[in-house]
Amino acid sequence: MTWFVPALDSRLPQILDEVREYLARDWPDYADFLAREQAEVVAAGGAFLRRLIDIVENPDGGPYPSGEATPESALFEEIGRIQWREGRELTTLLSAYQVGARVAWHHVSRAALDLGAGPDALAALAEAVFIFIDQLSSASARGYVLEQSDAAVAREQLRNDLVELLLSDRSDEVAVRAAASRAGWPLPRTAAVILINPDNQIGQAVLGRLDASALLIRRRTVVGAIVPDPVGPGRRQRLSAVLRGAGAVVGHPVTLQHLPASMHIAEIAAGLQREGILGDDPVFAAEHLDAIIVHRDARLLAALHAQVLAPLADLPAAVRERLLETLTAWVRHFGDRQAVAAELHVHPQTVRYRMTQLHELLGSALDDPAGRARLMLALAWSRPIRTPAVPARDTEAIGPAYR
Repeated sequence: MTWFVPALDSRLPQILDEVREYLARDWPDYADFLAREQAEVVAAGGAFLRRLIDIVENPDGGPYPSGEATPESALFEEIGRIQWREGRELTTLLSAYQVGARVAWHHVSRAALDLGAGPDALAALAEAVFIFIDQLSSASARGYVLEQSDAAVAREQLRNDLVELLLSDRSDEVAVRAAASRAGWPLPRTAAVILINPDNQIGQAVLGRLDASALLIRRRTVVGAIVPDPVGPGRRQRLSAVLRGAGAVVGHPVTLQHLPASMHIAEIAAGLQREGILGDDPVFAAEHLDAIIVHRDARLLAALHAQVLAPLADLPAAVRERLLETLTAWVRHFGDRQAVAAELHVHPQTVRYRMTQLHELLGSALDDPAGRARLMLALAWSRPIRTPAVPARDTEAIGPAYR
């Protein structure tokens, strides 16, 4: 059917003019593109006509027998990429292609009839037109998806770079603003770090469900996210609900320049969570700054503990444990014997007896404000001692207390 090509070539300018007119009604931007890229469009149109004949003569080979991209497929793939970059829907572009297909078929069929083509030739041409349009549509769809994927990868890299900058001690306001702008992340007034136990499957799933305002932290030993304005209206309640069961720690909210310090505090809180000292689910570090301060240096705390409790060191283990349990409750309840008895499920007389023993061992430390403060630091934030339910018979209270 090479005899058909000159007839179609002569109609090409009219075909393109009609396509522009149709597009101008609903898609003026596409019509402008055809006018602006006229040279490329005319070349692609000529290739379209020749490829049309190839399809008719070789229906099983397709328009790309070599499997290599042609200039027109590259053009339409780029159109798909542009469609994504400009934030437009792919379906709109494909609808415009269908308009072009209808106009093209109108002219192809008219030229074929003028040249006396029979029914078989018309049917082959009709099939060829729509096969070719489908394949150009596929090229644009491929370009759209590739650009979307490339943009997602580039965006994630920019967000990763921003995270590293925010958590770096070397960041400054100008650099952070520039990096946030490149990553498309609006700068919040405050932010907080969320840390997730890497072994917690629920936590891993939760990170994938955080909204786009959260910046994921992907370090070798740290898994989590930076969340903006964590104490905004309703924000804390939503975070608490989303993170429940995830083994999560939410760092205290700070301005962006203080995020590295907040990260350090969140890591301490995560360690205390693993040790069972902080048992909330999730842990909000801002509510446990006292415990974090006390426990931020385990060696110093151990030294203080050993120093203030040295008089108890030589007692039998069971006796020492009971006295420590009582002393911890006593400093926590400011010496309220009834409250201590209620916490420990023992008789108040038992508390009195044990405190008598402790006075004998610790001397003035229990009466001196500075001594009580040291005991408070050493004991009040320690891991709770598990106590049994109310005993069937409080022999300690009935016996020694009345000697």
